[in-house]
Amino acid sequence: MELTSKQRAQLRGLANSIDTIIQIGKDGIGENLIQQANDALEARELIKGRVLDNNIEYDARLAAQELAAATRSEVVQVIGTKFVLYRESHSKPKEKRIELVKPTKKKKV
Repeated sequence: MELTSKQRAQLRGLANSIDTIIQIGKDGIGENLIQQANDALEARELIKGRVLDNNIEYDARLAAQELAAATRSEVVQVIGTKFVLYRESHSKPKEKRIELVKPTKKKKV
């Protein structure tokens, strides 16, 4: 599912108040980190990550794209060394999920 710009803006606003829970250090992105990110996405839907200074292999954009591909999530935002990922949860009740803005269809003139 591709996010629209309005949905990205909504998720960026929600991400302002959450803490960084994923940290990519010198070991890079391994199975352990992918499993941790998967568990966090299923529980929270929106997670914030950070690439530490001791990691010379990844910059934040590359790390976010690789982790998003591995967890089947969407990159919402990348700023400096931090990034935000989103994936709709299937284990949470519908009323507790993040409700995204509905994409609007353009009117034909």
